[in-house]
Amino acid sequence: MEEKERRLDTLVAELEALRSTLRMGGGERRIARQHAQGKLTARERVEALLDPGEPFVEVGLLVAHDRYDGQAPAAGVITGVGRVEGREVVVVANDATVKAGSWWPETITKILRAQEIAMRCRIPIIYLVDSAGVNLPYQGGVFPGQYGAARIFYYNSVMRRYLKVPQLAAVMGPCIAGGAYLPALSDVILMVEGTSFMGLGGPNLVKGATGQTVGQEELGGARVHTEVSGVAHYSVPDDATCVKRLRQLVSELPAARAIEPSGPGTAPTREASELAAILPDNHRQPYDMKAVLDVVLDGEGLDEFQPEYAGEMICGTGFIAGHPVGVIANRRTMVKDNREGPPRFGGILYTESARKVAFFIETMNRRGTPLLFVQDVSGFMVGPQEEHAGIIRAGAEFVEAMATAAVPKLVLTINHASGAGYYAMAGQGFDPDFILSLPTGRMGVMEGESAVVALFSGQLERLKAEGKVPDEDLRTRMDEVRDDYERQLDARFAGARGFVDEVVTPAELRPALELLLRAALHNRGPHLGAFHLGSFDGERPAHG
Repeated sequence: MEEKERRLDTLVAELEALRSTLRMGGGERRIARQHAQGKLTARERVEALLDPGEPFVEVGLLVAHDRYDGQAPAAGVITGVGRVEGREVVVVANDATVKAGSWWPETITKILRAQEIAMRCRIPIIYLVDSAGVNLPYQGGVFPGQYGAARIFYYNSVMRRYLKVPQLAAVMGPCIAGGAYLPALSDVILMVEGTSFMGLGGPNLVKGATGQTVGQEELGGARVHTEVSGVAHYSVPDDATCVKRLRQLVSELPAARAIEPSGPGTAPTREASELAAILPDNHRQPYDMKAVLDVVLDGEGLDEFQPEYAGEMICGTGFIAGHPVGVIANRRTMVKDNREGPPRFGGILYTESARKVAFFIETMNRRGTPLLFVQDVSGFMVGPQEEHAGIIRAGAEFVEAMATAAVPKLVLTINHASGAGYYAMAGQGFDPDFILSLPTGRMGVMEGESAVVALFSGQLERLKAEGKVPDEDLRTRMDEVRDDYERQLDARFAGARGFVDEVVTPAELRPALELLLRAALHNRGPHLGAFHLGSFDGERPAHG
């Protein structure tokens, strides 16, 4: 009998199919046009820039894939974290095959997130510019506002003036109007002869505004800006040479702070492929969270903290590629221990477990040990017993400890990320350094069935009292709510809106965590927002 395909395997296959489509950008015809112009595509440029064989965490590949009738794959920009000359960097590359690399509202969101990663981690950021500017039909979501395009240039300026984060820009196509400030506020600007242009206005705008007729090269080509205006610093003959020059410039940067692991790092005791069997096909069913951690952590496994107390929360220390981490994970089985009363539900936070985690976080913070939150949480427990035990105060202690911990914080969503429990487990609003999700992740206030109960319970109770059953119209509306919640709970929905940095496959999980952890460790801290320049009582202790 043929074995049924596992839920995780199915979701991975669906994710890979979507990714394959999105990575084609504007499609084969526009890729061919880019090549005919003597230019590499954005993905070819990024691939040539990054160290071969090293992981690349593409932040926001799924963003906007389900908007604009599919016309904005990846929002027209590639953003992510990788390695260049052995050094962790952030990359931003306009995809000119998507509406000439023009800026959609979500393009701004992705660029800002990339800049925030560079600021938070204090690692170089490289811009590969090839953009026709604002996508005019959507200018209302691009141009104005606190987090409109101007914020990009604000971040440019903060990195230059205060944070000393290296910014390298290569103009590899058009760079028009306000977008020209992105490279202009960088430390180094390269331009490609014959294909790059930089100007506050193109030839058509100049003619309309001044009546002057001028060619693109004469107005703002590579030769003009490297020989006449002095705006750019290096002129290169083609894209391939440009990318090589960028790699050389990265190699010439002052040495980064050494990120030495505590040991050589050992292979996990379980293979990534085992996750499909570990995680249940029904997301409501229990499973062994420690087996999941055996896939994530080095072979030494987890040294669990208070294993016999408040066991619905797992706390402990382990290693990822030799780097120590403090792990906080939700156990997804029923827990019966020495506490009075019935067994505790896994994935639910109780008063005792909230206080246990708060203490553990504060201990890790004092030691300078980075934190890894492994989410499968349905929320905090409700009811008179927990309210009388002070769960509100205990939950507040947990949230405050998490929010103010000055060490790097990484988040991995396994299944549920619901309610206030999602917030406490380092939800996005609390500014963790990175958030990854498996395709099984489900992010939302509550599950669809719970939403149906919340929205329709009054009507259902009245019908029950009258001895009636829901009619077809009510059943249809209830089914629509279930379907809508199911769609919004999908990890791809979260990825499309930037609620997670990347939805990763099991095979990608460990390499991604190692890369992102090393990137975060470049900043000695505190990790309390991208702009925090000082420290509390001196720098936090070195990790470990």
